[in-house]
Amino acid sequence: MQRLLALVFALTFLLGAAGCGNVFVGGAIHTQTISGTVSIVQLTVLSGGGGTTVQVTAVTLLANGMASAGTFCGDQRSQFPMNTFVQANFTPGQPCSNLTIVVGIKG
Repeated sequence: MQRLLALVFALTFLLGAAGCGNVFVGGAIHTQTISGTVSIVQLTVLSGGGGTTVQVTAVTLLANGMASAGTFCGDQRSQFPMNTFVQANFTPGQPCSNLTIVVGIKG
């Protein structure tokens, strides 16, 4: 697992150094992945108890006729260009998940 994580961070660094603008790096060990073509990206605010609010980015990805959705903490719209196939790794959380890396391939 540590070798895989080291490889992901090394590749992310190399892609970032090469000027790829669709790379975001955060820190997490236990991640999940969704992938597909970006079809909907929406910035919204969720209200919590005690008057707290959280800004989140809701994303819908399409792959093989199926939709996958994610709600990510903060304004992550720049990580999900429309009509781009992406793979997003994230750490699940409530009320939103934290992105660890997004890799996109323009189609």
